[in-house]
Amino acid sequence: MGIKKRFFGNTRKPRGLFGIYMVNRMNAGHHAVLAEWALKDLPVDGEESALDIGCGGGANIARLLERCRTVSGIDYSRVSVSKSRKLNKRAVRDGRCNVVEGNVSSLPFDDGSFDLVTAFETIYFWPDIVNCYRQVHRVLKPSGRFVIVNESDGSKPTDGKWEAIIDGMHTYTPEEIETGLKAAGFNSVDITRGSNHFIRVVAAK
Repeated sequence: MGIKKRFFGNTRKPRGLFGIYMVNRMNAGHHAVLAEWALKDLPVDGEESALDIGCGGGANIARLLERCRTVSGIDYSRVSVSKSRKLNKRAVRDGRCNVVEGNVSSLPFDDGSFDLVTAFETIYFWPDIVNCYRQVHRVLKPSGRFVIVNESDGSKPTDGKWEAIIDGMHTYTPEEIETGLKAAGFNSVDITRGSNHFIRVVAAK
């Protein structure tokens, strides 16, 4: 495996020293710009409980903690789980935050656990994506919302390059996302497009 594929493979699942560097990058730069854009006009203040899937370095957990009573995070990378717990250690200590290692294909949470579920730049890597959407639908409370935020809407000239470098990556168009969400049982899907191909998808249970 080439050094480039080894390094950028940590975008999908951070591990080792490259992974530690990657989760630090996830908490800054364009990732922060994308998250701030997606959350700035999203009415989530006062939500009782939220879950961030693929929580990476934990920065979006911290953002959600400013607006929600409790926030959980899940990632299948031990590096990401460790970093997220460390970044949000006060909230973890106070019982407002819980970060677990696990897989979106089989979420380790009870039915109807969350008012809000978020996925920032992670669905690119989800296997059998409709099944994963069904898992999200299952853990949401009635009328809960699922928010997907991606840097690319599937039309960027560089999408193919990154899909070739990062094994298992697929960049979805908004239309593909909407079709998959409705197949998983979501009632409505609202799509917001930003500059530089940013997209935010809000699906209601």
